Amino acid sequence: MVAISYEDIVKVPKALLHDHLDGGLRPATIVELAAEIGHELPTTDPAALGVWFTEAANSGSLERYLETFAHTVAVMQTATALRRVARECALDLAADGVVYAEVRFAPEQHLEQNLTLDQVVDAVVTGFREGSALAAEAGTPIRIGTLLTAMRHAARSQEIAELAVRHRDTGVVGFDIAGAEAGFPPTRHLDAFEYLQRENFHFTIHAGEAFGLPSIWQAIQWCGADRLGHGVRIVDDITPGNPPVLGRLAAYVRDKRIPLELCPSSNVQTGAAASIADHPIGLLRDLRFRVTVNTDNRLMSGTSMSREMALLVEAFGYGWKELQWFTINAMKSAFIPFDERLRIIDEVIKPAYAEMIG
Repeated sequence: MVAISYEDIVKVPKALLHDHLDGGLRPATIVELAAEIGHELPTTDPAALGVWFTEAANSGSLERYLETFAHTVAVMQTATALRRVARECALDLAADGVVYAEVRFAPEQHLEQNLTLDQVVDAVVTGFREGSALAAEAGTPIRIGTLLTAMRHAARSQEIAELAVRHRDTGVVGFDIAGAEAGFPPTRHLDAFEYLQRENFHFTIHAGEAFGLPSIWQAIQWCGADRLGHGVRIVDDITPGNPPVLGRLAAYVRDKRIPLELCPSSNVQTGAAASIADHPIGLLRDLRFRVTVNTDNRLMSGTSMSREMALLVEAFGYGWKELQWFTINAMKSAFIPFDERLRIIDEVIKPAYAEMIG
């Protein structure tokens, strides 16, 4: 098999379903925005700040990992800043060869300068639109859908769900809940999920990352999640063997083709996996779960879609066929209309990988 270079991975089209806007800022942008508002950072040297974020996130603790967001969220409190961050996000993803991305953020975390929830969403969607237009001009087109996230420890999920539906025709394609899982089950937000189902709206739920099978079971069977944000702990319902034996929940997730938004580097950082080579993605892929590869937080993990794929190539010996499989899985699982998904798969993804596969 021909060795796959990082440069070639950058060139092929990729699809991304799990990426946090406040986890992907450019360090230089954080420094500039922090200076404007007088926010104190660990360092004002962009390169050193980037290193600080990845080191702080490498603690092995989800709670410690989440603390790094205090600095990014602090500089994302004005419409101008939000628009800039979203525009740069689109450009950075497009430059990495991402042709479709769903980027999520929690509007309720951006109200400190008296913006309304609708103004926050408008600013971000406008930034994505501007960034996508600039990317297209540069020859790297990207389609971005926005996911609105409610914080699972707060009590605004119904409000955020209604906000998402209100903006469904201007770029918002789905809803999510995020934050520390333990002690904050998704069933606390049943009203929001039932509302979204009545509105025929898509949603994913952070589940099965730091917390195990009960979190996944509730997300699917009580709340009706279309996808699992992470979902890596579904492996706890698989008994090793030859062949491995799937428990009832794991079998249901596989049989129903419920997408797993796996984030390898992030999972290693938060202690959900010991290393990339030990990550359950290898087993889940072999068992043909609907596996997708994602970045989660590009700044905190010092990563990109190309880097995540390169790490999997190195750890599991994957070739272009496997990378295409992950990419098509993600595109099939996107929250945009079926005809759009099909067009990107047939006209963009398959021709590019066919060229690589030869």
